[in-house]
Order: sequence, then structure tokens, then C-alpha cells
Amino acid sequence: MTPMSHTHVFTPFTEQDLLPQEEKLEIVKKGKRFSIGLPKETCLNERRTCITPDAVQVLTSAGHEIVVESGAGEGSFYTDLQYSEAGARITESAAEAFGQDLILKINPPTCEEIELLKPNTYLVSALQINLRDKDYFKKLSDKKINAIAFEFIADEYKQLALVRLIGEIAGTISVLYAAELLALSNGLMLGGITGVRPTEVVIIGAGIVGEFSTKAALGLGASVKVFDNSLSKLRRLHMMVDGRVPTSIIDPKELAKSLKRADVVISALGRASHMPIVTEEMVMNMKKGSVIIDVTIDNNKMVETAELTDMENPYIIRHGIIHCGLPNITSRMPRTTTKAISNFFLSYLLTYDEQGGFENTLVHKNEMKESLYMYKGRHTKKMVCDRFGLTYHDINLLLF
Repeated sequence: MTPMSHTHVFTPFTEQDLLPQEEKLEIVKKGKRFSIGLPKETCLNERRTCITPDAVQVLTSAGHEIVVESGAGEGSFYTDLQYSEAGARITESAAEAFGQDLILKINPPTCEEIELLKPNTYLVSALQINLRDKDYFKKLSDKKINAIAFEFIADEYKQLALVRLIGEIAGTISVLYAAELLALSNGLMLGGITGVRPTEVVIIGAGIVGEFSTKAALGLGASVKVFDNSLSKLRRLHMMVDGRVPTSIIDPKELAKSLKRADVVISALGRASHMPIVTEEMVMNMKKGSVIIDVTIDNNKMVETAELTDMENPYIIRHGIIHCGLPNITSRMPRTTTKAISNFFLSYLLTYDEQGGFENTLVHKNEMKESLYMYKGRHTKKMVCDRFGLTYHDINLLLF
């Protein structure tokens, strides 16, 4: 009998192949890698952008493709070369930048730019709800877009993280720009000097913008008074500045009295009311050469005589009062603002990588669901639907 060791059996393997080998584990990165488009801003003379070259380098190292429209970073003093060296692909075509899986923008896309988006794109931008109309949402819906608004992005503690970040910068800048305009209008320095009466600043709103406006004005030595309809916000602000600022509920008579003496008015109340709080009559009774800055004009017009302005023509004069209605006032300090926004988006996008992509995050993270106002063309934010008469869809029902 022939020994088994000499039996000729056909096998595709060598003896070496059949020996036990050390186990090799394949590590698969979670989630689908996506391409990110960074188009050039075209509205309101916008100078900010969403991500810096440093953030691009981290994202490309994580496997994402970044497509930057030529000149997108110029307003923030970042060159195409810097983006290119960080790993981005530079394109002269706006259509190519808008044709990626995820679009990062500061301002919402225009109706013409919406046409450049491909179906099921994720769009992340500000919403600026006061500047939108029903037709705008229909155009997005027709493209089956997944839309996320800066105004709705929340963290795990249900705090509006990006709103707070931009609000901190806006509050400080509003006072610094008011100082510039006050010097321009009547030669007054915002603040206080020994032997000279300090300038008076009235701040309407005790939220994030109001808080940082207050700190900036106090830091310059101004006399500050804050109005808000929320006692809890007023109490919090009062404690934060060690009781150095008088506060008041928004009583029309008290407000009108304070406005008569004011050199600077910062309106930072946000979405609290659909009616102007500072009436035209109140403005007419203010001191000539005073300055009004309506920081939240893109959400609600709090000053009756205010108008939307842009970086090229940042203010108008009504009844002898300078009115600034810049919805993107942080664009006056574009480099600082871009760095802050970029830091936020870098961690934001890397978090989605860890969760396994946008779709997985939608299923597991309630804060992600809350940030959406449109999912595959369906309107998912009740506040937006109520305002524009759109059909509301519960995001939880759409995901399962």
C-alpha cells in the first residue's frame, strides 16, 4: 500500500500555504469618505469662509477630497496656493465646487447656485431666515437637498454651538465698529476718560451677542444699560459683570427714555419678536450722530428704521442717526472669524467620521436631526414650515 505521505492529491496550495499563519486583521475606517466643496462667496460682499488651509490638511489626511473654487479664501487672506499645498484641488469652475457631496458655505446659496447642486447633496450654511421666501425652499426641495443651518447646529448639551461662537465675535465687533462710526459721525470716543462723561450704550438683548457687547463696551469704559424680556438672561448677565450694568425688561417708556440719551444702540435680540421694538418715533428722538447697529437683522428686524446693508455700503443715515444693518458683521474681522468657524467645522466633520458618516449620525444623534431643516427634499423644521406655510415632515419618520 502506498503511504499517505506519497499519495499524489491535486491541490492549488503549497505545503507552506497550508501551515498556520499569524492572523491579520483588516481595520476598516468607519463611514464613507466624502468630497467637500468650498465655493466662493458671492453675496453681501462676504469675506469669511468655512475652513482654513490647516483644516483642509487634516481633512485630506483623513481621506476626504476638498475642492476649492479659486479665490474662495481671498477675503480671509488665504491664497489658492495655501489651499493647494494643504491638499485641496483648486478649480475655476463654480459648478465643480458646488457639485461635491458636501457643500460648506457661509451664506446660503443663491437660486442660481442651487441649480449647480447635485441631488442628495448635504448643504451646510447659514439660513438667514428673514432674507428667505417660500420659493427658495421649493428650489432646494426640487433638488432633494439635505440642508443643515448654522442657526440650528447644536452640541451634545443642546447648546447652539456655532451660533454662540459667531455671537461672541459679533458682540465684540459690533461695539468696536460702533466706536469707529461714532468717531466718524461726531468725533466722540466710545468709552470714558478722566473728567469727561462716558458715552452711553444701550444694548437690547441679553443673549450671547448682548453679553459680549456688554463686556466690550464696559472694557472701553462706556456706561451700559441692557434690555431684555427674559429675567433669567438679565439676571445671568447682571451676575456675570458683577452688577456693574443696570438691566430692565423691555418697557417702551423706559426704553424710549434710555434711547434719548444713548450714543450707541446695539440691537441683539434675535428671534424674540416679529415686530420692531425700536420704533421710528424713538429713533427720531435720539441724539443726532448716534449709532444703531442691528446685529440680528437677518433673523428679525428689531429697529423699524434699519435696513439690510452690505460690506460695500455698511450703513445708512435715517433721521440723522447712523444705522448699520450688516447681517454678516463678523465679516469685518474675516481672518479671526474664519479661524473660529474652521475650528468648529473640523471637529464637526471628524465627529461624523467617527460615527460612520452623516446617515449613521442622523439615526443615532438627536442633535444632528435638530440641525436639519430639509432631508432629501422634505421640510423637517417645524419653525421654518410654520413661517413659510410648508408641509412639515417628522425627521424620525423619514429615517425608518
